[in-house]
Amino acid sequence: MGTAVTTLIKDSPPGAPQKRSGSPAAVKRRGRRENLTGYLFMSPWIAGFLLLTAGPMAASLYFAFTDYNLFDSPKWIGFDNFTRMFDDPRWQKSVEVTAKYVVIGTPLKLLLALGVALLLAQSRRGQAFYRAAFYAPSLIGASVSVGFVWRALFSDDAAVDRTQSFFGFDVGGWVGNPDWVLYSLVALTVWQFGAPMVIFLAGLKQVPKELYEAAEVDGAGPFKRFWTITLPMISPVLFFNVLLETIHSFQIFGSAYVVSNATCGPADSTLVYTCYLYQKGFKEAQMGFASAMAWMLLLAVALVTAVLFWSQKRWVHYEEAAR
Repeated sequence: MGTAVTTLIKDSPPGAPQKRSGSPAAVKRRGRRENLTGYLFMSPWIAGFLLLTAGPMAASLYFAFTDYNLFDSPKWIGFDNFTRMFDDPRWQKSVEVTAKYVVIGTPLKLLLALGVALLLAQSRRGQAFYRAAFYAPSLIGASVSVGFVWRALFSDDAAVDRTQSFFGFDVGGWVGNPDWVLYSLVALTVWQFGAPMVIFLAGLKQVPKELYEAAEVDGAGPFKRFWTITLPMISPVLFFNVLLETIHSFQIFGSAYVVSNATCGPADSTLVYTCYLYQKGFKEAQMGFASAMAWMLLLAVALVTAVLFWSQKRWVHYEEAAR
């Protein structure tokens, strides 16, 4: 029997599945050992997920229904944190500021990313350098040091103030102006367009050139070709970028906190949702209220994500549908 199995394995073509030798009990033991080895290699990730993600999430869900100040034992209060939240004018202000930031910043960032990707998709000298140069801000844009530089650029009598004064726009520094400081944060997120640009560029490379050649023969101009060929063909990539950047915009914290000098102001003009959550949880020690805010943000992001997935059926054209 053993000789026959050995002969069968030797005579099998390369890549063909090979039967395991031995009794069923031995095969089961070998399978358990292999599974144990796999779980052993996964154990650092599993431990990190349980201790750093799942555990804190479960704890915050419990704290959301309690009065907890980080020093005393939490007291169960039911839905009081959520009812207080909707009656809090500063919470309403944080929702308004965050929504404004998402609605303005995300489309501008994606438009710039798509425009630059269209330029870089054409063969030209130094293309690799330009790709790296445009992508670099995405790597450093979220750092605290860039936030300090941004605040210095948009302060009174700084580079931006002097430039706009030269062209006759005397609005002063954006950082100290409640009407303009949020737009400095929008400018910062738009400046970090490198990541969606790379994704757009990958999608543009997958569009068959034969489609453009056929459309050009039919007399279609650049705008017509973009609207009828490029946009439908990259719509899955566009949907991915819209989804990713929208979720990312809801999570803004570092830039708003640093640019506003840890005040989320002036006059709460940069009081984004996560900034107010931080103030409630760590400055005012209202961890129960902050946990309720965090779960409300999760529900809001989940709702927006569900709406985006529902809407994709109307404007996203996948390859199977395009055929």
